[in-house]
Amino acid sequence: MIEKIKAFLKEVMLEWKKVIYPGKDELIGSTWVVLIFSFVISIFLGLVDLGLSKLVGNMIR
Repeated sequence: MIEKIKAFLKEVMLEWKKVIYPGKDELIGSTWVVLIFSFVISIFLGLVDLGLSKLVGNMIR
């Protein structure tokens, strides 16, 4: 059991060395993309929610 754990951790370390982390410029660019996308989606979902609530409100009356 201990040997399996050692082998697993050794493989984890080998894979960890293959990871390429983004640079500062790439990280900032990706962050802006996520922020803008989140803002656009939140506006869209807010409008859909508003429209559906008005529709259901009119159907109930």
